[in-house]
Amino acid sequence: MMKERFGKLLLGEDMSGGGKGVCTALAISNAITNLSATVFGELWRLEPLAQQKKAMWRREMQWLLCVSDSIVELVPSIQQFPGGGTYEVMATRPRSDLYVNLPALKKLDAMLISMLDGFCDTEFWYVDRGIIVGETNDRDAYGSCGGRPSIRQEEKWWLPCPKVPQDGLSEDARKRLQQCRDCANQILKAALAINGSVLAEMEIPSAYLDTLPKRGKDCLGDIIYRYITADQFSPECLLDCLDLSSEHHTLEIANRIEASVHVWKQKDQRKLAKKMKARRSSWGGKVKGLIADCEKNNFLAQRAETLLQSLRLRFPGLPQTALDMNKIQYNKDVGQSILESYSRVMESLAFNIMARIDDVLYVDDATKRCAAAESLSLFGRGGLGGLPIQKRMSPSPFSIHHTPFASPFGTPTFCSSTPIMGSPGRAPSSLRRTSFKEATDPKSEKLVVPADYDKVWSYAGNLSSRRVSGDAPERD
Repeated sequence: MMKERFGKLLLGEDMSGGGKGVCTALAISNAITNLSATVFGELWRLEPLAQQKKAMWRREMQWLLCVSDSIVELVPSIQQFPGGGTYEVMATRPRSDLYVNLPALKKLDAMLISMLDGFCDTEFWYVDRGIIVGETNDRDAYGSCGGRPSIRQEEKWWLPCPKVPQDGLSEDARKRLQQCRDCANQILKAALAINGSVLAEMEIPSAYLDTLPKRGKDCLGDIIYRYITADQFSPECLLDCLDLSSEHHTLEIANRIEASVHVWKQKDQRKLAKKMKARRSSWGGKVKGLIADCEKNNFLAQRAETLLQSLRLRFPGLPQTALDMNKIQYNKDVGQSILESYSRVMESLAFNIMARIDDVLYVDDATKRCAAAESLSLFGRGGLGGLPIQKRMSPSPFSIHHTPFASPFGTPTFCSSTPIMGSPGRAPSSLRRTSFKEATDPKSEKLVVPADYDKVWSYAGNLSSRRVSGDAPERD
């Protein structure tokens, strides 16, 4: 297997041997990504990794990372002669970015594997979807009041459902889960920071610059361009006016803003070069015009960068932009490729562990709310003449109100859908007091059952604090 893997790396994933394969940097990046998908691609439960997968991950990562041992830089060093004199020679040492970041990533890797190994004897367990569907008469089958099957209406229906005891998790178990989530959150932030710094250091490929239009207005469109060039500019107000209803729309806007930044920077550089040439001539008025254009392009590029930063702060879980993907694809630096791919898979693993912990914590919250509600008598309470009191339907255990994710079992999106009024037997919350009075009135002949409208939520603004918050969209 080792010979096969290294054979693919040397051939650049071109099995024909015709020299049409990818460069070494991209081949190593793809190898790390594929290995991560093989080992952690089915992280659907909080449980220790299989020994075979754990050994495979450690063994093959050691093979892939051994390339970094040969990536060095020359630094001056003082040597001493045997007779007592000194002389200066150039000595080798690991390249500074690898020397700093690679040991940190290895430490994060070991911490995440150790965290998974700790979930061996837990108070919660998992039930597959087929078993849950068969338990249609079990009120607790879904971990929520009334047995609402909202979990399985989510996009990621294949994820197993976490289950907890009838009284919920113990305080020690819940505290330990929360501590693991906080630790995974810090690991996520560290991996994000390393990944962002490496991507920022990569050169912008000419293939990306060649695809940019000539004007920044063509990238942004009339509306965004009008706001950016206005006298009064507020990034937050502009984002509030844009259609950020889905992850696709948000990513498209981020790509357009990022493209406009580089269009204006390129124009600024070209006009600056012209200004240096024109400085030798006597065209004073033209020089002033060139200076004014350079200042305008630089000013607009700064505003666009501010807008892009605000967008990433509002949606930190935004996927990689077109520029980031082009950097990864055309990068030739093997060291940067190793750091980028390694930090990316660590980021994904930390986020998925957080998502699985949020699944369990939310089901625990829903179970405890149901247990507290059922402990109260539903009939003959408070001198209401024996009329039953309708229990308030608890929100879906995957509501945005109780978890940083729209649904721990589904891929959160950035849209915020409107409430669905599809429940014919429910009345608006404004009728609650009126219905309650009718229920308590002995002359009333019928009982009006109040309830709130169901609301369908999706993640609208958290991987929120991506870019550096612990909450992020799920990547399973």
